[in-house]
Amino acid sequence: MTPAIQVRGLCKSYGQVPAVRDLDLDVEYGEIFAILGPNGAGKSTTVEILEGNRQRDSGDVVVLGEDPGTAGRSWRAKIGIVLQEASDFGMLTVSETARMFAQCFGDARIPGEVLQLVGLGSLSDSKVRTLSGGQRRRLDVALGIIGMPQLLFLDEPTTGFDPEARRKFWDLIRLLALDGTTIVLTTHYLDEAATLADRVAVIAGGRVVAVDSPAQLIGYVNSAATVRWMEGDEEHVEHTEHPTELIRRRSRDGDELSRLTVSRPTLEDAYLQLIGQA
Repeated sequence: MTPAIQVRGLCKSYGQVPAVRDLDLDVEYGEIFAILGPNGAGKSTTVEILEGNRQRDSGDVVVLGEDPGTAGRSWRAKIGIVLQEASDFGMLTVSETARMFAQCFGDARIPGEVLQLVGLGSLSDSKVRTLSGGQRRRLDVALGIIGMPQLLFLDEPTTGFDPEARRKFWDLIRLLALDGTTIVLTTHYLDEAATLADRVAVIAGGRVVAVDSPAQLIGYVNSAATVRWMEGDEEHVEHTEHPTELIRRRSRDGDELSRLTVSRPTLEDAYLQLIGQA
């Protein structure tokens, strides 16, 4: 089976400034796929081309079996998009907004069921303008999935969320993936990508510099653990592949290793190293 998204040699420039340069990418059906990169790396341009909302200069792009640059309405009905900032329907109720969007599709989920799915069933009669940031983001997702898309694009979905709201939103994303939806996620939160994504692509300078699972990407950096502890007022830091042996050795004389911490490389360490190399 061909991937849900297949990109080969994608290029896009704005005037004399290249935004995307010879980019290759595959996203499999059913994946949660995260795209990471600094501002100006080419993430937004790439995603907009995949969504069919921006024309490319060159390269081959196939999304759900069609070229998004020429695909018609039937293809667009298979795509769900949740932008970082959405239009304001503040004067409508949550239910009215969901029903209005459902009428845009030939086949659509039942609005009330979608609101229950995203945790807004009890707020269906509330005005959109009264929702909290997290509740509004859930409504954005409800509108993005109401047409039963096969592929869902999420652009910075949890920006501005408090920690509890973010974790509830992650549960919703996992539920959508279990239902068979392919999800492409752009985010600046490295812990979000590490928690949700099956695979991660790191983009820098308009190119993909690495694609792998979060755990495998961490292996791109030095695997040594960092051990920190205090002796009196002096902090000690050592990097070692065998932190247990180090701690055992330092503890043999009976001294207490106060404020002892052991940390391993994270996805953030790998990400920073990869974009630094690029």
